[in-house]
Amino acid sequence: MPLLALQLLEKKIERRIRLFEQRNGLRILDEVAFLRSWIEKPISMGAVTPSGQALARTMARYVDPAVPGPVIELGSGTGALTQALVERGVEPSRLVLVDFNPSFCRLLRTRYPEATVIQGDAYRVQHLLGGLLREPAAAVVSGLPLRTRPPKHRLRLMNEAFDLMVPSAPFVQFTYAMAAPIPLCSTEVSAESSELIWLNLPPARVWVYRKH
Repeated sequence: MPLLALQLLEKKIERRIRLFEQRNGLRILDEVAFLRSWIEKPISMGAVTPSGQALARTMARYVDPAVPGPVIELGSGTGALTQALVERGVEPSRLVLVDFNPSFCRLLRTRYPEATVIQGDAYRVQHLLGGLLREPAAAVVSGLPLRTRPPKHRLRLMNEAFDLMVPSAPFVQFTYAMAAPIPLCSTEVSAESSELIWLNLPPARVWVYRKH
């Protein structure tokens, strides 16, 4: 089959899958996109499938939509957590979505045209967003695979996030491990964790850090 005909067929199939998803409340192509990216770069992805609804909703629950300012999401992927934030009451125009994968960024711009989508290294959040934000952020939520990085890199990311937020704003991070994803090295920072979310595959826990 000629290349052009094959490409047209792929687009036709994708449109039909999207229509099926809309009618049935599913996101089949998200799973395919995540799996493809995981096969290509398993360490940077940290997960084979998008976050489950139970995990995403638990993370979003720590964000207070009444607090003014942008809400930053690091490692947005295909938008599972993004959707939970919108359902929580965060206006899409307040969302700043950061992901390294250009395919995911294109998808996010299509699904959330009012949001600000930044393609880049979320571990350099101060460099990416320091000159972009017009006011301090209300929260930072992270879907990054932090445990693939050394502890000092995790601490640096959290501290850079604190510099972008209002005082006592939450830095929300999930982990599949039993231990905290970021070690505490300061009495100015507090941490709390959710119960284990068994409905997620694999089961996960949400940790919330605040600087006082």
